[in-house]
Amino acid sequence: MTQVFFYHNAPERVQAACALLVKSYEQGKAMTLFIPDTERAEFMDRILWTQPATGFLPHCPVDSPLAAETPILLAREAQSLLNPACAPRLFNLAEETSDEVIQIFARFASLIEVIGLDAQERERARKRVQSYKAAGFSVGYKDLTKERKQP
Repeated sequence: MTQVFFYHNAPERVQAACALLVKSYEQGKAMTLFIPDTERAEFMDRILWTQPATGFLPHCPVDSPLAAETPILLAREAQSLLNPACAPRLFNLAEETSDEVIQIFARFASLIEVIGLDAQERERARKRVQSYKAAGFSVGYKDLTKERKQP
């Protein structure tokens, strides 16, 4: 069963997503990013070349010949998530997720979402939570404001 983790109250969504990706990479965990929006995908590609500040996160498109040996894969279309090179951990950066796409998500061991402070973004996330639960996924939450307060 896919475990879904919502990291919410991120003051800056992309920065929080990158911090989680850096942590996963440092732990040796491969990740697949689902980013269907072209502009956002290109932006994330550029950001990954500068994260962490003194390095970069190795990444490539899921359909690249280098995908099997690259720890972070970028998927722009839902059907590309069926590629066997995809890591078992999925990071969803889509604004909207259909029931059809959620069924594809079921092939992953875990799914991570980062939710910011914007009211519309939070409402879309609530709808995704309902869809994930209806699909039988286990859903957990982590409040990022609590992480910032710790020394």
